[in-house]
Amino acid sequence: MNTSTPAPTRAPGPSGAPTGRAPAPDLARGVMLLAIAFAHAPLFVTDVGRGPGLANEITSFFHMVFVNNHARPLFAFLFGYSLVQLLNRRLARGDEWVSARKLLRRRGWWLVAIGFAHVVLLIPIDILATYGLAAVLLVGLLRRSDRALLWTAGLVMVPATIMVGGAMGFPLSQGIPTFAKGSIATDGAGFGELLSGRVTSWPVTLAVGLLMVVPGVLIGMWAGRRGYLDEPERHRSFLVRAAVITTALSVAGSVPAALIQAGWWTHPSGAALWTASFAQPLTGYAGGIGMATIVALVAIRAVRGRFRTAVEALGQRSMSFYLFQSVAFLLVFSPYGLWLEDDLGLAAATGVGAATWLVSLLIAEFMRRAGHRGPAEILLRRLAYRTRQDVSGPR
Repeated sequence: MNTSTPAPTRAPGPSGAPTGRAPAPDLARGVMLLAIAFAHAPLFVTDVGRGPGLANEITSFFHMVFVNNHARPLFAFLFGYSLVQLLNRRLARGDEWVSARKLLRRRGWWLVAIGFAHVVLLIPIDILATYGLAAVLLVGLLRRSDRALLWTAGLVMVPATIMVGGAMGFPLSQGIPTFAKGSIATDGAGFGELLSGRVTSWPVTLAVGLLMVVPGVLIGMWAGRRGYLDEPERHRSFLVRAAVITTALSVAGSVPAALIQAGWWTHPSGAALWTASFAQPLTGYAGGIGMATIVALVAIRAVRGRFRTAVEALGQRSMSFYLFQSVAFLLVFSPYGLWLEDDLGLAAATGVGAATWLVSLLIAEFMRRAGHRGPAEILLRRLAYRTRQDVSGPR
């Protein structure tokens, strides 16, 4: 989420004046919310097989190649990048390392608290607490060498891949869509039962989520030191190479599992199925990073029009609109809203995710024009910062 103060940039705003923000990180966060909407919406339905079979198969293939285990690394990368941005901002203001570290950890703990409230009040899938805990535990590495960051990321990537690959391989080996295993549909359960399940499972999901995001956060820290997203023009040649290599690697590693889940590769051998199951999340890290580099390149070339400005506005309020997605999905899928969890399949649920993102885009643009920050971002600043000057300072 956008919990940092980006470094200054010379990129012009809609009126041609400097914006004071690097556009690429905001664009990437706006795109990230679309990936999250795609990833989460299908988890709210009871049966992803409902609806036109071919549409569901195509959507399943798309999810496995571009969404599943790609949205999370993108989020992690951007979060790690934001930690460096915030640290640099505080040091430039004259803060000592110790006070800046305390601030980052304080923000992290408040993210954990907000994430817990998100689970209690809304849905069991939460990423705010996961990233808040990551900030608390990893902030000390901001002063370690690049070698330490990358080696730690690589070492943690091994158990993370094994865990995610195993969770994917078992349902695929039984012919069950991976969405079914991760479903959070109410399926007739009452509010008390759902609340109890959310609260009791939260510590486990928090620990598991932390393991999965650490590699992306650390790689984001490494990239943040170099300002790849803040100054994409200066790093264009590197970003082009990185985008091509990571995207090709991600697609190649995800296609086998996508073919199996879509039902287009029938009766794979056990070795092939498990190889595909582990390759997909491993190369998904590359895919998430590749998305960020592609957005940075788009930020260089794309004309600043209404759509781009709206996506940037959405990225600037990413935490608020991440929470908005949870509310929207509850209103569409749960018994407390339209109760469509038993009526929609994978393709339709993905369409709901896209529609939710578009609505977010419109609201974010309206907020930008009205000069309103995101309410969740305002809340986090007021909780984490201790002086009025910090709260009212630049975002």
